[in-house]
Amino acid sequence: MSESPQEKKIATRLFVEEPLSQGVKIGLDHARAHFLRSVLRLAQDAQLAVFNGRDGEWLARIEGLGKGWASLEVLELRRPQTPEPDLWLAFAPIKRGRIDFLAEKAAEIGCARLLPVITRFTDVARVNTDRLAANAREAAEQCERLTVPEVAEPMKLSNLADSWPAERRLILCAEFGPARPVAEALEEIGDTSGPLGVMTGPEGGFARSELDALVELPFVTPVSLGPRILRADTAALSALALCQALCGDWRARSDSRA
Repeated sequence: MSESPQEKKIATRLFVEEPLSQGVKIGLDHARAHFLRSVLRLAQDAQLAVFNGRDGEWLARIEGLGKGWASLEVLELRRPQTPEPDLWLAFAPIKRGRIDFLAEKAAEIGCARLLPVITRFTDVARVNTDRLAANAREAAEQCERLTVPEVAEPMKLSNLADSWPAERRLILCAEFGPARPVAEALEEIGDTSGPLGVMTGPEGGFARSELDALVELPFVTPVSLGPRILRADTAALSALALCQALCGDWRARSDSRA
């Protein structure tokens, strides 16, 4: 009995920009060719999976491989594209290392969009969005999701509040003020939520004036993450995990893997 595309052994997964269909040939850039040849030490005819966030996941083989170049041939569909949670994370940037960790883990949890937000007490002058996008892409390749999170350019909190889509409920992680326990609020939102967003502040917390302005917005639900003071990255990942567990795709049984 021949193996199905899902059962065939693959060496790795790669995100690509090109449209995917049977017989398509894809040329890889120097970095990904180096990864296949020098890091994974793959050779011609090795098989891998490719995805682009639109056409599902496909089985491909290395058609050619050299120093600084590689070409792939797309063979057959492994998994069709399926809907994923429309969950955003708006967060005040934190220091390098922790912000890289945040981008990686948010991608693994299933976040669809990362939005760095400059608040009054944000203590980071510059955000390397290219590096964040690379961390998110690598995490998506590893965790077998079919999309890669979008990374937006940083914006001021006031601009974000003005441009936030009114139909997207924003779960605001508040250190003080009229905030309900997060699990209680999310259980009430449940299946009726539609698209969701989570917002967390910087290591020094939001300014009181910022929280006062945010809680007045009709699409904002202020929540508490408990009695302890959490680091900014811990708060963001905790809130994302609760959203996925109570409102998102963590409620579905995971596919069995051979």
